[in-house]
Amino acid sequence: MAKVKTKFVCSNCGYEHAKWLGKCPECSSWNTFEEEIEEKKSKHKEIFITEKSSSKPVLIGDIKSKNEERFSTNIKELDRVLGGGIVRGSLILVGGDPGIGKSTLLLQVSNNIAKSGKKVLYITGEESESQIKLRADRLGVSSDTLYIFAENNLNIIESYLAKISPDVIILDSIQTVYSPDISSAPGTISQIREGTSHFMKIAKTLGISTFLVGHVTKEGSIAGPKLLEHMVDTVLYFEGERYNSFRLIRAVKNRFGSTNELGVFEMIDKGLCEVLNPSQVLISEKPKDVSGSVIISTVEGTRPMLVELQALVARSSFGVPKRTASGVDYNRVYMLLAVLERRANMNIQNCDVYVNIVGGIKVNEPSIDLGVVLAVASSFRNRPINESLAVTGEIGLSGEIRSVSFIEKRISECKKLGFKAIIIPKSNFDVIKDIKGIKIIPVTNIRQAIDIALK
Repeated sequence: MAKVKTKFVCSNCGYEHAKWLGKCPECSSWNTFEEEIEEKKSKHKEIFITEKSSSKPVLIGDIKSKNEERFSTNIKELDRVLGGGIVRGSLILVGGDPGIGKSTLLLQVSNNIAKSGKKVLYITGEESESQIKLRADRLGVSSDTLYIFAENNLNIIESYLAKISPDVIILDSIQTVYSPDISSAPGTISQIREGTSHFMKIAKTLGISTFLVGHVTKEGSIAGPKLLEHMVDTVLYFEGERYNSFRLIRAVKNRFGSTNELGVFEMIDKGLCEVLNPSQVLISEKPKDVSGSVIISTVEGTRPMLVELQALVARSSFGVPKRTASGVDYNRVYMLLAVLERRANMNIQNCDVYVNIVGGIKVNEPSIDLGVVLAVASSFRNRPINESLAVTGEIGLSGEIRSVSFIEKRISECKKLGFKAIIIPKSNFDVIKDIKGIKIIPVTNIRQAIDIALK
């Protein structure tokens, strides 16, 4: 009997080695090598290009361009993130923490697409048909063209595709399917690579739009090799705290649209409900006449959004003061505190500082810098900021306030929600058009901004 050969594969990047290694030399991850059975490669004859080849090189000028064929999910927030709807034959990967709402949203999408007359095949490798039916009853999902298939064998799945001929496939999840031709267990690098390649061929050759649900690691990245994200057309990430009602969906890769768009949803008892005006929701509970609270005008993709940022500065009882940031980059907050202490002569080195974005969302845009500085200064001096004032601006290390993009959209959003004034960088004020109905206050440095906001 022939000896079974094994190899060790890094579950993070797919690097292969004959022996187990504690640290991957490719991605520098620790304890990520898993043993897999090495498949025997069949010997193929060399293939030479002939005149009868089905494909051949063509000049780029001879290629006729055409617009992608799209269809709507009937969920405006998801269509926005996808770039205007689902592209026919596209392969979409959806990732997110367990319990955040991936399966719920995709079941709602399946129902909407099926009601439009298209056939949808919902393949589940983690749940039974009865479990899907219970969720469908709770969400009010019912359609004559929505098929549920509890199977994880790739060969069996492919045999039913010809019988059903679906327009859309939803697979939950890619880590559960397996190919019998590969002896490795489901969820291993080889099986994930094979499964993704299999559905990519189905999507491209048959023109079937396909959604793949992907598990995430404890670090928040999609489990499996990075090759998985390279093979698909679009990668969507679900964000949000499990115990918070708001959910955000972002496109970190999109071959058919922008990668900066953001969709906002709220989890209710009947599933995920889209939030068409997140600004009004996120600032609706802002306290009045309380120090350390400020409204920031930010932009996610092409959408302007107002969020409330809160800061609390308290005298530390220990030798090393504590710094905590939620919803904003911790290192960015640490840098802004240093700028505030050096450029505004604000002695906060012996104080604990807590910074939080209300609503459980995350904002990484540099325009929140001015809001962080003003909220901390407000809490430190115990002087509230006018509730009808919004701010936006990036801060440099010398304390200067730099320009931000989409300034007119930011101002228009503030005006629409009833704000009386907005503090913006002086460089933006010099180029914007006349906007009536809101007072625009230009500033050049943090000293000037603090004096205006806390007067």
